[in-house]
Amino acid sequence: MSRPDDLKTLFDGKHIQLQSRGTWEFAARKKVTGIVGIIAVTNDRKILLVEQYRPPVDAKVIELPAGLAGDVPGHATEDLAAAAKRELLEETGYHAEHWQMVCDGTTSAGITNEVITLFLATGLKKVSDQHGDVTESIVLHEAPLEGIDGWLADQRKAGKLIALKVYAGLYFAGMI
Repeated sequence: MSRPDDLKTLFDGKHIQLQSRGTWEFAARKKVTGIVGIIAVTNDRKILLVEQYRPPVDAKVIELPAGLAGDVPGHATEDLAAAAKRELLEETGYHAEHWQMVCDGTTSAGITNEVITLFLATGLKKVSDQHGDVTESIVLHEAPLEGIDGWLADQRKAGKLIALKVYAGLYFAGMI
């Protein structure tokens, strides 16, 4: 096992660093305090999912609304729950009355040090038509939980990728 002082920066980009610990190389985000994902379920049992083109996989991806905490200038110590509320509004135009942190875990521990915290958001109310900040092109989907397997299969047939976090979100959405 390597020691913390084995950490070396191999490349320092604008938003990420390529680091090594011992012989292992991995990506690390810069200037963030965490990553949040939101499992947003409407009163009529629809899950809010977003679709974005993702250059690393050169495809449109169906995802949970999500984002970074602490990346907004002047908010370096942003709380994860505050980031989740901000991201839900920014990406979907919805506000949630009830919030619950349901789990956290790694995204791809072999290649990145990212840990994402998932929040369940209910009591939703549409308050804006905004879908993303100026750097994002987001399509909002309100997918019925009943029949979601078929809906996701149709998205895959259309050439879109489904983020694995969606399946985690469906697990927690099934508990309400």
